[in-house]
Amino acid sequence: MSSYHTLAGSYDGLMAGGSYRRRADFLERRFRKSAIPVRTVLDLACGTGTIACLLAERGYEVLATDGSEEMLAQAAAKAANLERPPLFLRQAMPRLRLLEPVDAAVSTLDSLNYLTRERDLRETFRRVFRWLKPGGQFLFDVNTPHKLRRMDGQLYTDETEESCCVWRTFFSEKTQICTYQVDLFRLRPDGAWDRSFEEHRERAWGGETLRQFLTEAGFSRVRITGDLTSRPPRADEDRWIVQAEKELMT
Repeated sequence: MSSYHTLAGSYDGLMAGGSYRRRADFLERRFRKSAIPVRTVLDLACGTGTIACLLAERGYEVLATDGSEEMLAQAAAKAANLERPPLFLRQAMPRLRLLEPVDAAVSTLDSLNYLTRERDLRETFRRVFRWLKPGGQFLFDVNTPHKLRRMDGQLYTDETEESCCVWRTFFSEKTQICTYQVDLFRLRPDGAWDRSFEEHRERAWGGETLRQFLTEAGFSRVRITGDLTSRPPRADEDRWIVQAEKELMT
């Protein structure tokens, strides 16, 4: 079962504060600084497709992958009226396989944290490198170890008029994994509420580990900054932006 089997239908409403357009603006600014023109973009672990659709609206040819059938169904419905909608593919990150290389690859909103095993993260980086054109860049964000550690023992709520989500979080120093226990309540037409439960797990990946794995995969010029900025990250940063490049052939 997908991690988002139940939550997929309510995800967009609960994540309305995600500042998707600001994130898409940031990605586009980075594309303009690419060593090659960016026309084709991979959105890795695209979720409900908001970023993929925003990039498609701006004229990019977008390939969007995700391991969740439920999230992809939401994404396809969202893209139905676009003139050039993204091509959505159901693929787990470590099994990425495209028909042809792309000019840039992105992954947003801590999708890479969901890879909790080193071998899966390493293989994902290798596959992104394989399907990226020389001169292309890979841009992704992650929740920082500082943030995930701070979430230990916390309780969070997100709600709309038709849904309420309660997140209980626990961080293990031994495994460096933050577990989210999610209770979702959804209003039925008869006025009663349905309750469902999911569990999500995110791994805290350190900056040096990310640099090492990206370099081993073949990337160069690995850079880590604060969220949506070009400045070095602060010690208390909640989210990092990671940028890596595939060198141009000489």
